[in-house]
Amino acid sequence: MSDPKVSEAVAKLYNTYPFPPEPILDEPPPGYNWRWNWQAAYSFCTGQKPPKNDIRILDAGCGSGVSTEYLVHLNPEASVVGIDLSEGTLAVAKERCKRSGATRVEFHHLSLFDADQLEGEFDLINSVGVLHHTADPIRGIQALAHKLAPSGLLHIFVYSELGRWEISLMQKAIALLQGDKRGDYVEGVKIGREIFKNLPKENCLRRREEERWSLENTQDACFADMYVHPQEIDYNVNTLFELIDASGLEFLGFSNPKVWDLDRLIGNSPELMERTKNLTERERYRLLEVLDPHAITHYEFFLARPPLPKQTWQDDAQLLAAIPEPSPCNYGWQESPSFFDYNYQLAKISDAEWNFLRACDGNQTHQKSVAQLLQSVDATLEDVRSLQKQQIILLQHL
Repeated sequence: MSDPKVSEAVAKLYNTYPFPPEPILDEPPPGYNWRWNWQAAYSFCTGQKPPKNDIRILDAGCGSGVSTEYLVHLNPEASVVGIDLSEGTLAVAKERCKRSGATRVEFHHLSLFDADQLEGEFDLINSVGVLHHTADPIRGIQALAHKLAPSGLLHIFVYSELGRWEISLMQKAIALLQGDKRGDYVEGVKIGREIFKNLPKENCLRRREEERWSLENTQDACFADMYVHPQEIDYNVNTLFELIDASGLEFLGFSNPKVWDLDRLIGNSPELMERTKNLTERERYRLLEVLDPHAITHYEFFLARPPLPKQTWQDDAQLLAAIPEPSPCNYGWQESPSFFDYNYQLAKISDAEWNFLRACDGNQTHQKSVAQLLQSVDATLEDVRSLQKQQIILLQHL
């Protein structure tokens, strides 16, 4: 169960410093995060477009409503529920969504341990940066899993101990200097900033802060969330999968798979890559994080409640009969074959692939098959597979 003292301390932090501290706008938020777009997330996890869009979404630990706002605007047919244990932060979330027109949302003052008090199940549950701040993450993830509908997706984000090693040390230093005043978060921020100011420039804690975190930590809310949080549990691959296994859900994969590609580290050695074939998937993940610890500051991944049908599109007949459409998370693709993909990275596609992508424009309405569109453009089935693999197009069965 939740620890009331931990919950009270965490709520006090976020009442003092509502988080995330992004400004409130009188318009929809800019851009997108594809992990919060139901169609893009479902396609990433299954290879195909979801069978329905009128879904229920839970933002578990919604904070100041940044993720909640995106979930509403990126999923126009969905109903959204946000919960958080900080009343002050919830007030910011309500104002944020009201101002931007994110009206298909309701908020409840609940911790994720109390998710059972919510009515019904959810097709998509988002819980970013929350479980590691609870006293019992295993009970927390089980509480969320219990609210997940069959074929539903759970998106989780938790911290890594290796990539946050310097952060952990600074947390301990601030706590030591605060003594019995720990829990005075304003003072903790002041002490932390004074430490960084006076550490030698070559000090590894200061160097890591300046190289990686200092830009976002100009805001006191970010600094407080990182360095004076009263509760944090960091993970490695081994303990992470203990958490995942306890959920009883299916692990679908990390949502930043390029980071987890060993080829980027040891791909120039065929001998080493051959040796990795003797490792389990989890051992390969562990090998990567110990070889490149600073790259793994967190784990973001999807879980699912079976049954969740998946499609690889290796069968030519199935692919030819599929209905393709552009991903909702492409930016600028109508004007040029150089555009931003779902990860805000520059897409690298051929002229043939771009021609097919443009032919898909409006196909949400026209419902033409891959076979029909290929008759009008100079492209191949492999071009279609490439676009699907890169999450540039979504595919659905007839």
